[in-house]
Amino acid sequence: MKENAELRNHLRAVRLRLKLSQQELATAAGVARQTVGGIESELYAPSAVVAIKLARALGCTVDELFWLESDREQITATVATSSSEFKPAVGASGLRVALARISDRWIAYPLHADTAFRMQMIPADGLAKRLNGEDTLTVEIIDDQEDLARTVVVAGCAPALSLWATSAERWFPGLRVHWQQANSLDGLRALASGEAHIAGIHLSDTVSGSRNREAVRTAVQDVKVSLVHLGVWTEGLLVAAGNPQNLRSVEDLHREDVRIVNREEGSGSRLLLDNFLVTLQKRGCPGPEDIIGYNDCVSSHREIAARIAVGSASVGIGPESIAAVYGLGFVPLASVRYDLAILDAYLDLEPVRQLLSTLQHRSVQQQLAVSGGFDTTLSGEIESVR
Repeated sequence: MKENAELRNHLRAVRLRLKLSQQELATAAGVARQTVGGIESELYAPSAVVAIKLARALGCTVDELFWLESDREQITATVATSSSEFKPAVGASGLRVALARISDRWIAYPLHADTAFRMQMIPADGLAKRLNGEDTLTVEIIDDQEDLARTVVVAGCAPALSLWATSAERWFPGLRVHWQQANSLDGLRALASGEAHIAGIHLSDTVSGSRNREAVRTAVQDVKVSLVHLGVWTEGLLVAAGNPQNLRSVEDLHREDVRIVNREEGSGSRLLLDNFLVTLQKRGCPGPEDIIGYNDCVSSHREIAARIAVGSASVGIGPESIAAVYGLGFVPLASVRYDLAILDAYLDLEPVRQLLSTLQHRSVQQQLAVSGGFDTTLSGEIESVR
């Protein structure tokens, strides 16, 4: 039985990210290997001395390694009046909100459906003019060049990327993260063409990540590249709240009363669906041409959910987190590994190092966890692809 059920730690995740064995960490910290193993398994709580030794050996603070499950501060907040036109249900896991202290009270702004996403105009960094009809532009910048140079471009489609970016910018003032919406293959193309530092991909249909590695090797050739693990999420069928059509599997998409809204080719969700359809065809089921709406495609998880929420489609493929944000029903199909592909040459850039380092921070992992359906146990683990 655990000595302290409330104490949690990231010891194993940080150790693995630094590619240390339990014995190597134990030697560096001056403790027994069994001590490291017992703490990682949360079989017992470390003393203050041991906690400090481990933190020093790993180059982080004690608070970044250990925390109490019950130490989240609680406040009382009032729901914003502007949110009264819709009242999303508070589920078992709670309702995601943004908070602001105005005058003498806390105001809560529900992050539900479209309000969970930033829809306003993105601030400009400069004004550009085209030179002689070519692709080269001359840009009159608005901000300081040194500040602009601290921008890390992340191309991907996971809403979790925006949560990560926002949390990282708060942790490192001056760090700028530009999230470029792109499906997995387009993200890799941006990485290969030098238009992104990091590409978010989920092309695997299992947690092994083998498809992610194969895709990276194909897209980025003759250059050393690594995969940084963001997390494992659950993908499945997004359906109307309560699942009124009782959809249970991909096979149900062939029904005449069902209309799907699909993702575009190159997206991980489209690949997942097509893999299921190929398997069903081998069993004698009809092909995708018999699925109503199969060629009705949108370019983001959010658009899938929005279409289902207003009733213009019955079902779509997407992550559990999106279903939770929009209050939709969800039928799980597979656990999928989400990785961040990055050229090794970028790993030494200070803004990139700062951004990646936050994957081990508890505040970032909590943001990913409360978004729904995201396992961050090995977040930050780095694997060389080539």
